[in-house]
Amino acid sequence: MTGPDAVTVLWGPVASGERRAAHTTLLRAAAELTGSPLHRIGFAHDPGGRPRLTGDAARLHVSVSHSPGARAVALARTPVGVDIETVRPLPALAMARRWLAPADADWVGRLPAADRVPAFYWLWTQKEAVGKARGHGLAHGGLTQPLPHPAHWPPPPAADTPPALCALPGTTGAACTVLPAGTGAHVLAVAALGAPGTPVDLRRCEA
Repeated sequence: MTGPDAVTVLWGPVASGERRAAHTTLLRAAAELTGSPLHRIGFAHDPGGRPRLTGDAARLHVSVSHSPGARAVALARTPVGVDIETVRPLPALAMARRWLAPADADWVGRLPAADRVPAFYWLWTQKEAVGKARGHGLAHGGLTQPLPHPAHWPPPPAADTPPALCALPGTTGAACTVLPAGTGAHVLAVAALGAPGTPVDLRRCEA
């Protein structure tokens, strides 16, 4: 980590259908962060399905995300959520109108047609990350999370080095950011409960 309160995010490619790769990445990262051997760290799920670490890494909060061809994991000392999505064709405006807030759908609709799919994923990944950080997912607080819409699309790369979590509208108690993810084939977002400005230690991992 870059500091005691940083969020660590690792992401990278994975063979289609391979879900254990994310768990392996998570356990190795936890061993590095805690200085504990792998055999003293375990992986489990809460009754609701939320992933958690056991053993020497039990105090770390974690989140795991899978998408076709990619996976991402996040670790922090406060509740954290991560979401990675592989950009693929979808009816972006129709889905925004069905699932997102009217302000989000209006923003997607004002963009050129070619920009709507990545913009939809840009919104969706952040909302899912926030929902995971809160422990409820999209259905209970993620989809309704207001997000600031960039004045220009695509938004300029964040100037923060390392990236940092950004404040969200309203008193949400969460902060999030969209992270650089290669050539645009994936959209990656992370959120955590805590103060905006928390640094993000972003790393790419190989399959």
